[in-house]
Amino acid sequence: MMALRDRFRGIHPGDGEQRSHAQHGFSLLELMITLAIVLIMATAATFTLQPAIKQARDTAAYDTALMALRNTRQQAIAQRKQFIVAFAAPGTITISYQGVAIPVNPAPVVIQTITLPPDIQFTTQGGMPTSPATVPDGFGNGTTAIDFGEGLAIGTQTSVMFMPDGSSQDATGLGYYNSGVLYIGRSGELQSMRAITVFGTTGRIRGWRLAQQAGGPTWIQQ
Repeated sequence: MMALRDRFRGIHPGDGEQRSHAQHGFSLLELMITLAIVLIMATAATFTLQPAIKQARDTAAYDTALMALRNTRQQAIAQRKQFIVAFAAPGTITISYQGVAIPVNPAPVVIQTITLPPDIQFTTQGGMPTSPATVPDGFGNGTTAIDFGEGLAIGTQTSVMFMPDGSSQDATGLGYYNSGVLYIGRSGELQSMRAITVFGTTGRIRGWRLAQQAGGPTWIQQ
């Protein structure tokens, strides 16, 4: 009896339960509360960052189109060849090499195809400036998304052909200098709009952003 009493001396009721709880860690209820807090914080962060994420996508799509034009122009100059950049709604860019032959040039050979994100496209929207003094570089009237062939008697063009001297001509082979403007944005969101202009005689390419100013939406060169 003495040995048995000595064996259990110092053990108090509930000690085993306390050790068991410590070993098991958090209870199911505590884990559920923690998970709910994490989900609430993640949702709040998503809503807060949504405008920034959209703006980043807008800028990335605009940069893609801008660099497609600029890089192709440089390629035409460096290689002393003709390259065509064509745009097709809703958001496809095709880059082709145009060979030269007499009496008829061969068909262009596609060397690259670029597709913009599905929520961003070549488009125009209500509320954009439409007068000659307010549209980018005075090209068009702000209602045609792909509007090259400015001032030519061959109608609206959807492509430009960069020449070895860096100029932009029409892809029909008529030899006209081809100027114009391209609009990019997300449908229903005026603040997402961007524009790119091309000057035919020099091939100069400029980028634009639509900004909300005191007098209304205004195109700002980037």
